[in-house]
Amino acid sequence: MTLRRRKSRRSRAVDALRAYLTVKAAGKAAKGAKKAAKGTVAYQAAKRAPRPRKLPLIAAGAAAAVLVAVKATRRGGEPASA
Repeated sequence: MTLRRRKSRRSRAVDALRAYLTVKAAGKAAKGAKKAAKGTVAYQAAKRAPRPRKLPLIAAGAAAAVLVAVKATRRGGEPASA
């Protein structure tokens, strides 16, 4: 049986602040990715296209925003275990 050291109040507060800032940074990265996707030629062309042709581009933009957000949250952390 291993003994676990309890974290101090200050250490817990620092960890909570670090997690909060990581989430905020990921949100800002996703917002930036969304703005960048909206500036692309493909998005501008799709905006003028009929509705069924827009769906794949909108889905691709959303996927790109999610990937950027995930990458921002995992940066500096432990690698994901599969």
